[in-house]
Amino acid sequence: MKITGLALVPPPTAADLPKVTPELLASVLARYSRSNEGIAAILEKVDLANPDASIDRILKFVDYGHASIGGLTGGLAVALDDISMWLAYKLFDIAQMADGQESSTRYITMDATNLPSATEIGIPDDLAPRWTQVMAKSFAAYQTEYARLDALGTAEPERVRVPDNAKPAVIARIRKNYALDRARYFIPLATRTNVGLVQTSRMWATTVKHLDSLPHPEARAAAKLIREELMKQSPRLMRHSSAEKSFQAQASQELAQSLKLGLARLATAPLADQVWVQVDRSSPPWLQEEQSVAEALRHRGNRYGHQGTATRRMRVGFAWNNMAIAELRDLNRHRTGHRYTPLIQAGFYLPPEINPADHQGLLAEQAALTRELMERGSAAYVYSLLLGAQTPFEHSTHVDKFVYEAELRTGMGAHFRYAEHLSAVLAEFCQQVPEARDWVVEGTAEPE
Repeated sequence: MKITGLALVPPPTAADLPKVTPELLASVLARYSRSNEGIAAILEKVDLANPDASIDRILKFVDYGHASIGGLTGGLAVALDDISMWLAYKLFDIAQMADGQESSTRYITMDATNLPSATEIGIPDDLAPRWTQVMAKSFAAYQTEYARLDALGTAEPERVRVPDNAKPAVIARIRKNYALDRARYFIPLATRTNVGLVQTSRMWATTVKHLDSLPHPEARAAAKLIREELMKQSPRLMRHSSAEKSFQAQASQELAQSLKLGLARLATAPLADQVWVQVDRSSPPWLQEEQSVAEALRHRGNRYGHQGTATRRMRVGFAWNNMAIAELRDLNRHRTGHRYTPLIQAGFYLPPEINPADHQGLLAEQAALTRELMERGSAAYVYSLLLGAQTPFEHSTHVDKFVYEAELRTGMGAHFRYAEHLSAVLAEFCQQVPEARDWVVEGTAEPE
């Protein structure tokens, strides 16, 4: 056995490794799959001084599918500054194989100056002044509640859970976060943020194609910019990233469904919180699962430990009828399986520390604006939502991934509302899979 390393950017101590462009790496590995020469022999035929000619020569050797080699490009990193929180959510929704990070709401500017223009996001001209006014009032409510809760947490320190023997700097940070995490439900989903994603050319092409097929001007503008940037690194593969009719048709149907459901839910009183869990233990008759759930779980030292086949093969779907977009944004980033939300406003969540009556006027104006945009069939209704808007959210995956998510989102440092959501789903899951109860570690969301 012989191993040869291929590096896009070799470390200083690995000068002997060939340095290749993303597309050259992909084409070499594609040629490798059609040969028994070995990687060294293929690399000897590559002219690193003229990689484009080498790529073309390899790809002409046989008809490689662009998608199959696009996945061999390695991680291509793209940072998107000053995009709306909605577009950040949508990127994570689409790019389910990507690794990425988004700026925390604790660190971005919370002011009306940190919004895109109404024209940029497709708000109808006659509604633009109204949208601007509602957004400004939302930021004002955020600032008011943050200041009040920050003072309350200082005046009544027993309200804020603080770890034993915490240092003064840690206590100050936790008290600040207590206020931030409860005031954040007034933040507009249109607020600008920053996102960095890393994925292969194949997945970037699909992501950009999807963005380019959406009815939102911001999404199409982002698709153009991402394509132009990645054409510098992977030009042949990014040519397959334009809008496509199947993506457009599904986007149109999903928008129609969201408008229909959203208008119906806006017209009715908010529903009590509900959860839904469906576990599927079925397996083929010639490959029955013999491991117990306890054996699959009990050997782990923590949530990162490896689980057995009993949970890795068991499927689970779980959903909430009322999840604030504030929580949806993070739970949407769990990459496995499929996630779905119509992204509507089915009621508005505020924590117990905030009195809804103090903001009744704002919330009525915001809901009326959302209704007006939906009645017009405008995809821009998403930019009228605040992070407190509740929406149904569904996630389907396998039990090992669910257990990880439940332990993470109820564990040390978890946001209080995450913990409520996951605790409710975990309780229902344990009703259906009682043998897991002793081996799944539900946390108490103690502050870090």
